[in-house]
Amino acid sequence: MTGVAVVGAAEAQWGEALPGLSAADVMVQASLAALADAGLTVEDVDGVFASATQIPWASVTLSEQLGITPRWQDSTMIGGASPMAHVNHARAAIAAGQCEIALIAYGSTQRTVGRATASVQERSPFEEPYAPPLPVAAYALAAARHMHAFGTTPEQLAAVAVSAREWAARRGAPAWHTKPLSIDDVLASPRVCEPFGVRDCCLVTDGGAAIVVTSADRARALRRPPVFVLGAAEAQTHRHISSMPDLTRTAAVESGARAFAEAGLRPADVESAQLYDAFTITPILFLEDLGFCAKGDGGPFVEDGGIGPGGRLRVNTSGGGLSYGHPGMNGLPLIVEAIREIRDAGKDVVLAHGNGGVLSTQATLLLGSEDAASDRPRVKVSRLREPAGAVMGRRRRAGTPSRSAR
Repeated sequence: MTGVAVVGAAEAQWGEALPGLSAADVMVQASLAALADAGLTVEDVDGVFASATQIPWASVTLSEQLGITPRWQDSTMIGGASPMAHVNHARAAIAAGQCEIALIAYGSTQRTVGRATASVQERSPFEEPYAPPLPVAAYALAAARHMHAFGTTPEQLAAVAVSAREWAARRGAPAWHTKPLSIDDVLASPRVCEPFGVRDCCLVTDGGAAIVVTSADRARALRRPPVFVLGAAEAQTHRHISSMPDLTRTAAVESGARAFAEAGLRPADVESAQLYDAFTITPILFLEDLGFCAKGDGGPFVEDGGIGPGGRLRVNTSGGGLSYGHPGMNGLPLIVEAIREIRDAGKDVVLAHGNGGVLSTQATLLLGSEDAASDRPRVKVSRLREPAGAVMGRRRRAGTPSRSAR
């Protein structure tokens, strides 16, 4: 195993921050809460990892506001995949003896200040003449291509939003939206960029989150049962959507395969998956690319409550970015929810997957309980009926001949 564990986790100012608070203030509040959760203090921290769209020097700013001078810091910025990458980098720093207590944090006030101010888009000179409404246009391209290639339907996209709302209703406060949502509600919502309506798009909220990572040995001596890092990996395919090699295949194929290989696990071992859901197409893509189903079978996987309460796989159990909250970059809140699933829901293996840019960067994190990290029989088998890749065959559009018949 990787030899590190998460020992503290917290969120702060969820939904809409108090007036006058900056993104850095929110990040500080989350950091202090995560340290308190671990039974540690600011003075214990010697590694700081942070990223935020509103704070270019995020780790430096956070260190200054906390009043510390860390031995190691990292402001790596790869969008919503950044926090998973920070966990990967923190374990390398801890293993190398460069730090012992790593604080990983994020904060945003994008709802308060306006998304255009909080997240400035980096435009491509090849795309700029067409003035695409990014990032929604980029994800709409991926969704439209997936629908064309595999027969994915608007109702299947809508099922992702409905499942997220069902989970948020179970969670209650501080979830941003908890009122019942139906497939028809999603399909009837105002159009944004075909095939997306408003309910296919993530929320715009404020919020911050933080976790504390340390060595497995140190973790076992602290106040909360540790959540172990079983595997982690990062990958990318492009920066701008016009350079994406395949609109229906993301770098999650690579990051997921390496994270699972390191952990010695399969997708069928995962009991809960927290998947970046900036739009309804993204969980479908990641279910496929991470191996929970075959390419093209994401739509059938999610329909009829497949990822909702009582479905075949627990996905985005807080309500995710579609109903719980989406503070600019939602990677770290997904990790916090994965930790809740292990601590509070009694799950042994939980996956958290981050996505940055316009399907540009991907990072996969496998977290586990003490039992999962030990040499004992590792996990309870999840409710997936068959191993990854065998759940369903590859879907083709009606009338499209197989490769062997062409």
